Amino acid sequence: MAFRSIIINASSRLPSLSGQLTVRASGDAAARYMSTNGGGSNLFYEHSLTKDQTELCDLVHSFLKRELPPTVTAQIDKEDNFASFRDLWKKLGSIGLHGITAPKQYGGLELGFLEHCLAMEVMSQYSGSIALSYGAHSNLNINQISLNGTDKQKETYLPKLIDGSYIGALAMSEPNSGSDVTSMRTTAEKKGDYYVLNGSKFWITNGPIADVVLVYAKTSNKDITAFLVEKDTPGFTMGKKLHKMGMRGSPTGELIFEDCIVPETNIVGGLHQGVYVLMSGLDYERLVLAAGPLGLMQRACDLSFDYAHQRQQFGQHIGKFQLLQGMMADMYTETMFCRSTLYTTARNLDVHLASKKVNGHCIKGTSEFTAKCAAIILKLAESGTTVTDNALQILGGNGYTEDYEASRLVRDARLYRIGAGTSEIRRWLIGREINKAYSSQ
Repeated sequence: MAFRSIIINASSRLPSLSGQLTVRASGDAAARYMSTNGGGSNLFYEHSLTKDQTELCDLVHSFLKRELPPTVTAQIDKEDNFASFRDLWKKLGSIGLHGITAPKQYGGLELGFLEHCLAMEVMSQYSGSIALSYGAHSNLNINQISLNGTDKQKETYLPKLIDGSYIGALAMSEPNSGSDVTSMRTTAEKKGDYYVLNGSKFWITNGPIADVVLVYAKTSNKDITAFLVEKDTPGFTMGKKLHKMGMRGSPTGELIFEDCIVPETNIVGGLHQGVYVLMSGLDYERLVLAAGPLGLMQRACDLSFDYAHQRQQFGQHIGKFQLLQGMMADMYTETMFCRSTLYTTARNLDVHLASKKVNGHCIKGTSEFTAKCAAIILKLAESGTTVTDNALQILGGNGYTEDYEASRLVRDARLYRIGAGTSEIRRWLIGREINKAYSSQ
């Protein structure tokens, strides 16, 4: 597989980030209980993966174990800082992860969404925040341009986004418009060959550091259009950075447009087609982002199971106590169930998309998977909070300190019940699809 030579070469010629950061003293305490097997014991082995997919997981583990050791991820969380890690972004590009599903002609690997989920899951085991920024970049931005961009837009932006020279973002949410897309107030008024954007976006992952943003704006009272806006565009400024309880190191912030002039050629998917552009990528977004909490669950299991078999009370390891065995059994069952369901859905989606290809190009539209993908991220997001919280409980007082990463896992996992659509919206969406299916019978 191409990944082997790509990752080995990249790892050998690029310096590790761990040498650029000051080591936290408390990192040593956390490292004592850090799983050393790079992805959990054989109890978690997924036999349904192909040899190439397993190799992909192993090689990404090896790369990230070198680039994101516990001391680095602890400091990212402590300082809430990602801007200094642009070299990591380029390294991720050099091993092909940014363009994992993107067309080969622009530097992508053109693999499936199962492989995309695998990369997202493995990355989340090392850093939930870096993985979140990766998902926003590789899926919400790159995948949308791949699906809906013009040939010129793809030629201009995809190579730089894929090799990590650019960081991408998607901007839909606003201060008063989150799940209710149609209530957005950002407008785009046509002036000759340009559109003038006015308004603001909020809660934008990668917003404070993005080089190119896919922005949605109203082009009439009822219609929305998608635009590509570069960071140096006149009238476009970065507003305040949000300080979050979790996913620290994945910058989230406000984007402000004041008479921002954007060329008409930067329209993505056609005038007034913004809702269609948005919907064309939502199922992929939900599926890939669902791998985030799965990675956090796996790390929570590794961390707490290791701890339970080292920590002693009453003359024996606490993992020998039946109450803790029951808790670990529930965590294991939940993690394995979620993994199996995610992988099966991703594999089925890849088969579906392959069957829809015409002349090598995939037809857009995955309505058959809308309810499935919403159910996947709903389940994994809620299971993620349960499993990570149980991991913290197993670590007891140590879990409640910043010397151990359990608290970070809990804080990071909580985001997935809110971001990219709340659990309530996901339930509403699934209910709508059920009504639609059974009302037509």
